[in-house]
Amino acid sequence: MSSAFEIGGRAIGGSAKPYVIAEMSGNHNGDIARALKLIDAAKEAGADAVKLQTYTADTITLDCDGPGFVIEGGLWHGRRLYDLYREAHTPWEWHPRLFAHARAIGIHCFSSPFDETAVDFLESLDAPAYKIASFEIVHLPLIRRVAATGKPTIISTGMASPDEIAEAVDAFRAAGGKSAALLHCTSAYPAPAADANLRYMPSLGSRHGCLFGLSDHTIGNQTAVAAIALGACIVEKHFTLARADGGPDSAFSLEPAELRDLVGSVRVAFDSLGSGSSERGASEKGSFAFRRSIYATRDIAPGERFSAANVRVVRPGYGLAPRNWERVVASRAAGAIKRGAPIEAAMLRADEKSENQ
Repeated sequence: MSSAFEIGGRAIGGSAKPYVIAEMSGNHNGDIARALKLIDAAKEAGADAVKLQTYTADTITLDCDGPGFVIEGGLWHGRRLYDLYREAHTPWEWHPRLFAHARAIGIHCFSSPFDETAVDFLESLDAPAYKIASFEIVHLPLIRRVAATGKPTIISTGMASPDEIAEAVDAFRAAGGKSAALLHCTSAYPAPAADANLRYMPSLGSRHGCLFGLSDHTIGNQTAVAAIALGACIVEKHFTLARADGGPDSAFSLEPAELRDLVGSVRVAFDSLGSGSSERGASEKGSFAFRRSIYATRDIAPGERFSAANVRVVRPGYGLAPRNWERVVASRAAGAIKRGAPIEAAMLRADEKSENQ
């Protein structure tokens, strides 16, 4: 499995800027017009992709009130799974229009399928990539079906143990998957930043030989920006038009202005990492004027010995560096030197010339 790859012609990893995914989830609130506006908002904010979730209440759970089918604690306390998923799902009949609209305005659109029938459906729409949701990482038949498409795949790792992550990656590879990225994820909604454990991310990439990133459920953008500093090349955040409008995921979703800030912030963070070389940036070149070097403080005649009476260490920094002071004052002028001239190696008599380091 390769490391860097592309989604719809957009490079992921390497020297490419972070790939930002705006997760719509159920924040369309059952209104296709709102879903289309969310795609527009993601594009306007500068996100690279908008992501859907492809399931129905019947493909993801049972219409049941028994133990485990009613949520206890957290954001959705007391909700039946079936009712929550029926409310939050994106109707399959919307998908063709949403995909077409995204293509028309120039933003990637793909989805998290939650069963094999969803993969088949998304293939009919020529989805450019797939996302395996955190809670589906143990669904190996689904991962194998996604891998068989040959499409780039992003696998979220929330709740998964190291062994389960390895099992998922192995299943993906064995089924023919070629390009994958692992997203570190804290499966809390919202997630406290203190539980983000971002230092774990790089080990995902090194252990499994693939790209890594962050699926971020924290409030605000600070955690996502910190992830970039640790090498994340993909950031995913839930977003909505306005948290006040409500919706299943609105409490931990970004509004459009916040999404725009996220996009700008992670790209600035990425640019600030640089190449890692010691070479100075072009913006620093003018600052040499503020370093010190050795200058003539009065006119100096040919053959005259240099001393504190005729040379000093001053700003700007265009002469010999101060480390050459002892060599200079042990030398004589090779020719006439005007006051205010930077002392250069060629100005020292040949037999007494200092190194210009």
